[in-house]
This record gives sequence, C-alpha cells and structure tokens, in this order.
Amino acid sequence: MKIGIVGCAGRMGRMLMNAVLEAPGCQLAGGTDRPGSDQAGQDLGTLLGRAPLGLTVGQDAKALFAACDAIIDFTAPAATVAHAALAAELGKILVVGTTGLTKEDEAVLAQAARKTTIIYAPNFSVGVNLLMALTERAAAILGDDYDIEIVEMHHRRKVDAPSGTALGLGRSAAKGRGVALDQVWCKSRDGHTGARPKGEIGFATLRGGDVVGDHTVMFAAEEERVELTHKAASRAVFAKGAVRAARWAGSAKPGLYSMRDVLGL
Repeated sequence: MKIGIVGCAGRMGRMLMNAVLEAPGCQLAGGTDRPGSDQAGQDLGTLLGRAPLGLTVGQDAKALFAACDAIIDFTAPAATVAHAALAAELGKILVVGTTGLTKEDEAVLAQAARKTTIIYAPNFSVGVNLLMALTERAAAILGDDYDIEIVEMHHRRKVDAPSGTALGLGRSAAKGRGVALDQVWCKSRDGHTGARPKGEIGFATLRGGDVVGDHTVMFAAEEERVELTHKAASRAVFAKGAVRAARWAGSAKPGLYSMRDVLGL
C-alpha cells in the first residue's frame, strides 16, 4: 500500500512517516507540509535522520493524493476538510486523526465518505480504543447512580480542550447510558456551581510539561469508585495505530469508520 502523509514535517508527521517505513506491506509515497514551510523541498529521509529516500517535502496536496492509495492526516480542521474533498474526488483512503473538528467539519467527512473510505478517530492508540469500549460497557452496567468524571492531561502546547480523546470517552459513556453527550456534559466548573446534577458527565482538563496523553474515566458512587485509566508514553502508538487503520481500510467499502471498527470493538 502506498501511503502519503500530509503535515509531514511536524512532530506527528515524522512519527507517521517512520511508522509507514517500518510497516510490512507499506510504502511511503510522499509527504506535504503547510505553505511556506521551512522544510519544503527537503528529502524525507534526511528529515527523518535516515538515508535519502528520493522523496521531498511537497506542498501540492492533490499531487500527493494522486500518487497514493491512502493518506494519513493529523493536521488542522481547515486542512482536513480540504483533504476530505480531495479524497472523495480522487477516490483515495483518508485516515484522520485531527482533533478540534466541529460538527460541521465532521459532516463534511461523512459526506466525503459516501464516495471513499474514511477512518476518523479522536485517538488511534489500540489501548485508548479498548478504554472507550470498556467505558461504554461500564456506563451501561453501572447506570446513573455512578457519577462520571473524565480527567485528561496533555503537554503545554496542546491547543484544544477538552482533548478529542476525552470527548470520545464522553461519547462512549453517554452511548452506554443511551443519552446524547451534549445534553449532559459539563466541560468546566468555576465559582458557586451548586450541587452536581444527576446524570452529568464532567470533564477536567490539565496541561503541563511534555505529557503525551493521560486519560482517566471515573465512576463515583456513594460507597465505591471505579477508575479506568490509559497513559501514553510515546506518540508512536498513535502513528502505528493510524498505519494499521490505513491497511485495514484497503479492504473496506466506502464509508465513515472509526478505530473501533478497525479493531472489531
């Protein structure tokens, strides 16, 4: 499978390229970066500290899509929306790990997925997706006698809050209870808030240092508390999961899928 990486010069982009190079049955077909990138024209191998690959950092996304079977996108919402249109136009697989997408952005992905295969997930870690499945199951079993709080911590440079993964865990918990997350969530608390409403799903956001990603789902009742936790030690787990998703998509029909579909969860 020929795989291209958009946003290839960034930290996550480099992780993704290394993951493609190390994955059996995969070939790195190219990479692009944002307009005006200082790395434009640089050999991808040199960028990674490897031997030259004969591929350079480009800025023509359409040319990259045309040369690939699948493209992996961990960029920014506006860029991802444009890439979804390209994927639909050219019939290419698109794997999206971009966070901070609005409902309107997600609707664009769903529309594009009518013509091609798109995998969109807030987190491509196998462990995190298992955590989401366990969270949904626990929420269904424990019911609303257990208050749900989702605590996440990331590095100081992260720009969106709560994290896409935390919101994904919230959606899993809400699904387990048979409710819509945006009807029961509390994204932050400040001042005199009053008693906690029954059925609320709360979020706490922490930022600092170089934390890759820590997530805990708490189920707190009167006499006990259940906690489910995942801690990522390296972004490599996200890159490996995204490449696994791209390979899975090679045999999937057009549609919008999640990492839980890839893992059979």
